[in-house]
Amino acid sequence: MPSLTVDIPRDRSAPANARRAVERIAPAIDTALVPDVKLLVSEIVTNSVKYGGDGDLQVLLRSEGPQHVHVEVIDQGNGFTPVPRTRPPTEVGGWGLVLVHELADRWGVCEGSTHVWFEIGGAQPLSAPPASSARSTASSVTASAT
Repeated sequence: MPSLTVDIPRDRSAPANARRAVERIAPAIDTALVPDVKLLVSEIVTNSVKYGGDGDLQVLLRSEGPQHVHVEVIDQGNGFTPVPRTRPPTEVGGWGLVLVHELADRWGVCEGSTHVWFEIGGAQPLSAPPASSARSTASSVTASAT
């Protein structure tokens, strides 16, 4: 089971560093999964840099087979609850968690933290999501049609 934990400095290069971490485990997973994993880890890391606390981010990646990837992004923020995107679809920004919801098979946020996880592929989770995690629902993250 390939796994990787990377501490990433909280700066403008953090999303690129997270994508490079994905590239390090890419040989162990189906190449069709890699672009979505890179996109989603970039979105979550960008949110961590923009809204999280101080200190490095931690990115954890693991897989138990080529069709399944589990990713966690942890920062030192105070936590958040995913909320619906209420801006018009033509307005820039605010699409990160919408993308996570649409592309990941499972995802969530550990309650009271800025610990976000997602899984792509596989019929069953690799393991139980982190303790005290809350699965976001479609209504909490989808774009407004207005």
